[in-house]
Amino acid sequence: MPTPTDDRRDLLTVIASMRAAPGKRDELRAALEALVEPTSREQGYVNYDLHQGVEDPDAFFFYENWESGQDLDAHLAAEHLTAFAARIPELLDEAGLTVNRVRRIA
Repeated sequence: MPTPTDDRRDLLTVIASMRAAPGKRDELRAALEALVEPTSREQGYVNYDLHQGVEDPDAFFFYENWESGQDLDAHLAAEHLTAFAARIPELLDEAGLTVNRVRRIA
């Protein structure tokens, strides 16, 4: 199965990771799932895939690809993202959110 970066090594890939605060797994999952549809309508969107840990179901990850860093920055400033960001202290554990911007090299 092809991935977006098979033919587009120029795409900006983002891997975001977070863990639910104790007792907040279902609430965090619902909040993250609610981000997917509005994000799919944003300029520069390629994919925005939400994953949940198998060994650690409190762990969540987004695997994203964007046309450019500017498109990603606009996404991060979008209303649905800023509303989610305001809920980070209540929904995520003390490590918070980790966002890694990467480019595929092989």
